[in-house]
Parts: sequence; structure tokens; C-alpha cells
Amino acid sequence: MADNGWVSAQENPAGWIHLYSGKVRDLYEPADVLTDVAGAGDAMLVVASDRVSAFDFVLSPGIPGKGEILTQLSLWWFDELDVPNHLVASHAEGGRGRAALPDDVAARSMLVKKLDMFPVEAVVRGYLTGSGWKEYQESRSVCGIPLPEGLNNGDRLPAPIYTPAWKAPMGEHDENISFERTVELVGEDDAAAIRDLALKIYADAAAIAETRGLILADTKFEFGRDPETGEITLADEVLTPDSSRYWDAEAWRTGTTPDKRMASFDKQIVRNWLSANWDMSGTPPELPADVVERTSARYRELLERMTA
Repeated sequence: MADNGWVSAQENPAGWIHLYSGKVRDLYEPADVLTDVAGAGDAMLVVASDRVSAFDFVLSPGIPGKGEILTQLSLWWFDELDVPNHLVASHAEGGRGRAALPDDVAARSMLVKKLDMFPVEAVVRGYLTGSGWKEYQESRSVCGIPLPEGLNNGDRLPAPIYTPAWKAPMGEHDENISFERTVELVGEDDAAAIRDLALKIYADAAAIAETRGLILADTKFEFGRDPETGEITLADEVLTPDSSRYWDAEAWRTGTTPDKRMASFDKQIVRNWLSANWDMSGTPPELPADVVERTSARYRELLERMTA
């Protein structure tokens, strides 16, 4: 199943009504108020699927076990980070929110608060790679932010940079925007708060990843406002191999070429195969079995290394 936007197919867990499907996640609201879970009277269910996307297309086939890996890693990071997040209650085994999760999707589900979401993806880059490397080669800048001469693919930046993106309406492509544009979208105070929070979370997460022998090259966050407290709150997934680039620190230190240097624990395997086998027109080709298997293995290894 390939689609150049969002996917309409979804599971139908008992007791939940489907609201929306994104490229990877499906969103539900309860058929009845969850009176037995504290703080869950206005909750939603986020279910991560095994779908995989790249270059704004949903690809076929999915990555087995991916939804569970993304969810478990997000839950782990929510516990590690000292920042308000959208979880209704603890999702540890025996936690209050666990009983409300449908059994058939429990391992890849989160019970979350409804937030007033900001239409901005808070992207932080600590290393030069991907679309940033392409832009740097042309302009010595990334998203309009000037960078020093002489950087190479995979180099660490002098300091992490904040390069936000506008979250486009369903079916359209997200686009990089300036900080000034985020001020127009959400107001000066919230724009600055989102930027500063994203940079802080990135710094904290990168330091944790480093203790696991991993480099957090870049990542993106989504935030919303809690309508009850007014707090800017971390939402959606966080620091997963779908939303972030993770590299092996030893390979980065000793690698002699970009491929050897940036040994990735993310969907770079998928991106690389598509770039080599598709001209970006029409429907993407099906992923071969070995690409699916290697991507799944890298996702599992990241979860194991990070949470061990």
C-alpha cells in the first residue's frame, strides 16, 4: 500500500472510535468516558502501526514490529525527560493507564491527553546530513542559517541549530520555515518557548544517547498546549528512529566514508534504497525483503541499546 499522504486504513479496537490516520499513527477517542482512569475523561488513544514512510510517501510493505518499537521507545524517553508530556498516566506495567488500552494493540498504544497542537515541527540538527548537507553544498547554510566553510557530510555542527517546519494540512507536504514565520503562526512568546524547549530536550537526549554509544544527529518534536494547565507539552512520538537520526558513535569516529561513518539506527536504509531505485515520480516501488529485514533489525537494536 503506497500513498503520497495519509492512510485511511486502520484497526478498530473495541470501545474506541476512529478519528484520524496519519502516515504511521491512528488516533481514536473512547466510545464512553473513561471514568475508571484518573485524568482520562477527555483522553485519546494513539496507536502506532508498522507502516513506514519516506519522502512523504507511505511505503509497502511495513516494517514488522515497528509500531511496538516506536511506542516502547517513546514511553521510555517520556520517563527520562524532565518536560511535561501528553501521557494520561503511567504506562509502566500495572500503571493506571494500562487497563484502558485495548489488549490487541496495547503494546503499541498510548493513552494521551487532548492538546491544542501547534502547527510547527520543532526540528533540531546537531550534525550536518540529509537535506541539510545538500543545502550546505549549495549555499553554506541550512534552512537559511549560515554555517562555517569546510564542513563535510556527517560533521558535527558548531552548535545545534533549530530549523522548524510548518505542519501542512492533510495531503500536503510539510515545509521548512524560518523562526520569524513561526512567530507569525503561533506568536512570539510561544515560538521562543518551543524553540528553547526543543533545543534543551535535544541536548539532554543527546547526552543520554552518548552514554549508550550513540549519536543523536537530528530529531523533530511536536508540541501542544494543555488546555487545563496552559503548559506547552511534548506530544506524539519522541526520539524514535522514525523522528530522529541515530548513528553509532564508534563508526562515526573511525569511519572513512559517509556510509561507514554514519552507521544508522533509523530508516536511512529505506531512504537510501529508494534514492537508488526510484526517480521520485509516480508510486514508489515495493521495498525488497532484505531492506525490510535490515531496517527492522536496526530498529530493534536501537531499542535494546537505548533502554538496556
